[in-house]
Amino acid sequence: MANITAAEVAKLRKQTGAGMMDCKKALQENDGDFEKAIDYLRKKGAKVAAKRADKEATEGYVIAKTNANKNFGVLLMVNCETDFVGKSADFVNFVTSLADLALEQKPANLEAMKALKLGNVTVAGALDELVGKTGEKMEFDTFATIEAPKVYGYNHLGNKIGTLLALNKADIDGIDDKGHDIAMQIAAMNPVAIDKSNVTQETIDREIEVGKELARQEGKPEAILDKIAQGRLGKFFKENTLLNQDFIKDGKQTVGQYLQASDKDLTVTEFYRFALGG
Repeated sequence: MANITAAEVAKLRKQTGAGMMDCKKALQENDGDFEKAIDYLRKKGAKVAAKRADKEATEGYVIAKTNANKNFGVLLMVNCETDFVGKSADFVNFVTSLADLALEQKPANLEAMKALKLGNVTVAGALDELVGKTGEKMEFDTFATIEAPKVYGYNHLGNKIGTLLALNKADIDGIDDKGHDIAMQIAAMNPVAIDKSNVTQETIDREIEVGKELARQEGKPEAILDKIAQGRLGKFFKENTLLNQDFIKDGKQTVGQYLQASDKDLTVTEFYRFALGG
């Protein structure tokens, strides 16, 4: 059995919300493997956070912005150590300037973004300067852009959550309202994919395995475990894929139905959601 440190137990507890002793046992039983420990906790029915936290919980600022034509948008997050710095004018202005620069220059990826000039220095250099000014560790490693017929961004909860999405059509009545509504839906409901076909096979396999184990613990016969697991997988798709989720402003229809009410082919083609702490 692996020798698990208190720090590792605390980290798993922070990621999952499960009890300390449950987390310790989960890590011991899985030789310190965090992913396997999370699945172990789920199979035991322990309280586990819906989203796997693969980043440390930090403070900072998230911002989504689009150009005037709403056909290109950026979403980025810069992290710092304290909420005090994260809300400061210097920090907020810095992150906002990064978004404006990205809108203007359209960098292909994070590395290209960091190499752009912000004033007389690169973005990476400007970040180092701000670190020296505040004395806090800062990280800029979360960045995305979308170019599409229509792109919408949404900033929520004091810029602690930001979303960016693409729609495949532009010339539709009320398209801006729909884009805004779906951007808010993504912020609130945190979908893992656009539709069932976009969910990775790894995720599907994991959900089936967890569903079977939970059914087994409930005393269900082995012969029907697969059927029960498939039923739970259907519920997972309903709750966690954007187009199949209940629309938060009208629970009588799904997000997909809400979009298709304007045009039968209108859909989301891409989205991102960044949040502080996960």
